Amino acid sequence: METIKLTIDHREVEVEKGTTIYKAAKSLGIDIPVLCYMNLEDLKIENKPAGCRICVVEVEGRRNLAPSCNTIATEGMVVRTNTMRVLNARKTVLELILSDHPKDCLTCPKSGRCDLQNMAVRLGVRHIPGQEYAEMSTYKVDYSPSIIRDMDKCIMCRRCETMCNNFQTVGALSAINRGFMAVVAPAFEQDLEKSPCTYCGQCVAVCPTGALTEVDHTPKVVRDLANPKKTVIVQTAPAVRAALGEEFGMAPGTLVTGKLAAALRRLGFDYVFDTDFAADLTIMEEGTELLNRLSRHLAGDKNVNLPILTSCCPGWVNFFETNYPDMLNIPSTARSPQQMFGAIAKTYFADKVNVKREDLVVVSIMPCLAKKYECQREEFSVNGNPDVDYAVSTRELAHLIKEANINFNDLPEEDFDKPLGESTGAAVIFGATGGVIEAATRTAYEVFTKKTLEKVDFHQLRGMEGIRSATVDFNGTEIKIGIAHGLGNARKLLDRIRSGEEQYHAIEVMACPGGCIGGGGQPLHHGDARILTARTMAIYREDANKPCRKSHENPYITKLYEEFLGAPMSEKAHHLLHTHYFDKSKSEIIITKD
Repeated sequence: METIKLTIDHREVEVEKGTTIYKAAKSLGIDIPVLCYMNLEDLKIENKPAGCRICVVEVEGRRNLAPSCNTIATEGMVVRTNTMRVLNARKTVLELILSDHPKDCLTCPKSGRCDLQNMAVRLGVRHIPGQEYAEMSTYKVDYSPSIIRDMDKCIMCRRCETMCNNFQTVGALSAINRGFMAVVAPAFEQDLEKSPCTYCGQCVAVCPTGALTEVDHTPKVVRDLANPKKTVIVQTAPAVRAALGEEFGMAPGTLVTGKLAAALRRLGFDYVFDTDFAADLTIMEEGTELLNRLSRHLAGDKNVNLPILTSCCPGWVNFFETNYPDMLNIPSTARSPQQMFGAIAKTYFADKVNVKREDLVVVSIMPCLAKKYECQREEFSVNGNPDVDYAVSTRELAHLIKEANINFNDLPEEDFDKPLGESTGAAVIFGATGGVIEAATRTAYEVFTKKTLEKVDFHQLRGMEGIRSATVDFNGTEIKIGIAHGLGNARKLLDRIRSGEEQYHAIEVMACPGGCIGGGGQPLHHGDARILTARTMAIYREDANKPCRKSHENPYITKLYEEFLGAPMSEKAHHLLHTHYFDKSKSEIIITKD
């Protein structure tokens, strides 16, 4: 490794050749302020357009100030990060940004978690010279089922563009126009709903301001909680318990399962259930579907649709409906756990508690913004009544708990209600990349081989690499499995399959980095990939501590089939728990004049 030496703030440092000034300073513990810059090292995602100029530094011998995030350090370079010239430039740049930014911080959804707001505090901006004469650029607010775009608050950091185009390869957002009216938006400034957007929410997760936020369902939830005619039940996804504590000052990776259940009861939910129950149910249906296709394939059937693709992630479902319409017969027809839960809640459970479907409100607590869109899909409703009424993100739940004046940290550990609150360790790992296929493997192995699986941990299916392959031995039959997280990685994997370059029996895809633990509705990680790793470790800890770790051994799942569904893939199960997909590749762009 070739290295160079340079001096930063009178301190010498040796770094690898090609290192930026920003990273060199960071190795010395010098914190240069940044706004547009973002680096998720473990996921190989870096945004350094050097557009905001907040990170400028003074380099000896250079006439102008240098953006440290995008300037390569050189041998013998002398850098100052804190001269009066540097400090004045940063403050002036920030004042210019703020001069074209709304001042509704008190009511902004990002208030208190806004990087721009924090930077104003850090740099001591208390007055914007000439603000009374400044004219602000304005844009229409764009409302979609999951995401709100308020481009008046866009600072052109282009983080969202990096995530949407480079990492997710969705291509819904790009910089358009020039000069004062430049903004990041879909092509031809069309609405997000008419663009290729998958609603994965990764643009929201990295946006430093209130330009991109989620559609908030909590006011409707509160309304129904206050309605005595409604029975309101809640389900909570596995990734939520590994991240919610961060909103209350706990270290990343702190499991708050028991406190989460307690908080939901104190918010007034009539029944507190766990999406993990439906995850176990998903394994029963999706696993049976996998074994059916696999058995036919091994018997010589050339018409079997392989590989089977998992269908738990709605962002991923949106992506392949738009980009791979020729492969719509390959994904599992099993609904996601969220939607399976809703279907069972409004039939099986509603009958048990003697509540009419229209009087039962199902609320989901999800790490994902695409879930807001998913629960509004027409096929997941009966006579206009949705199986899942509202999807609330992890961040929104934290706000609701705080608004209700609940001391989350002091809550006792409580269990979920039964019967839809009992789950296995296999269901918990749905929250991490590779978890769905590992859960399916635990059950599929025993059903296929008729032997007990003694070691349930399939470490070869775990990890944070964007694309992974593994072979699992089903007692002499080798099953090849592919795993991808991040839609850009999914595209690479599917292109290889489409071309015949790669062959698999089963593939798991999650739209978000790290899987659901990195969902667009989770507490903001602010570019720190270590947070995603800590959440993943928490998921596997909960799995390891569960008394039952195989979905088919969940006694409440067994009872559900005995009392109601009959058997996996039965006619009733297919009606309630399975779905079909649509070709969304031929969307029209209609341009109208105002």
